[in-house]
Amino acid sequence: MILTRRAFTAALSLTGLAALAGFSPLRLIADALAQGATAADVAKPVSLPDMAIGAKDAPVTITEYASMTCPHCAAFNEKVFPQIKSEYIDTNKIRYVFREFPLDIKAAAGSMLARCIAKDDGAKYFAVIDLLFKQQNEWAMKNTAETLTRIGKQAGLSQSQVEDCLKDQALLDKIAADQKFAAEVLKVNSTPTFFINGEILKGEQTFEEFSKRINALLKS
Repeated sequence: MILTRRAFTAALSLTGLAALAGFSPLRLIADALAQGATAADVAKPVSLPDMAIGAKDAPVTITEYASMTCPHCAAFNEKVFPQIKSEYIDTNKIRYVFREFPLDIKAAAGSMLARCIAKDDGAKYFAVIDLLFKQQNEWAMKNTAETLTRIGKQAGLSQSQVEDCLKDQALLDKIAADQKFAAEVLKVNSTPTFFINGEILKGEQTFEEFSKRINALLKS
């Protein structure tokens, strides 16, 4: 299901967030006829600018597609990503790109808030999504409006700015367009999904699996 203006407004207005609990997950387009993705397809942003950390000229780029309400994504963020960051991102060996693939309306709300808080600051964006993943059980399962508003205010947004962000149809449309591209062209159909220099890797993976693939690319 593509998020429409009416469904989105009903679900995400801060006076009607109770509707979120019954909102159906986004339906992926399973019958897409697009040809196989290439590394170039993965590399180019579609509607929204990429949020990335690490050296722009790093020899390896990892692109992650994740949903902010996905427990496997949260587990990866907690257990594996810090090791990747320490070993490879902070040492300028890889560039890491995070792209939104919301599986439900709450995930879309979290992604939108992260975008509004960070603007074009990749490091700030990663800090926000880290916080959202760590508090996933609180805002994704209950107290959605209250928790997202609190996080927004802690990051310097006013109440009205949080409300405007979560009602921003143009931003939602761009997230939906990027998700559609990922589903149709890149064949992303679950989260987390990773691309390492264009090669797809699906599901929550160990650090050892990433390390093996990254090291092989660094040696080539």
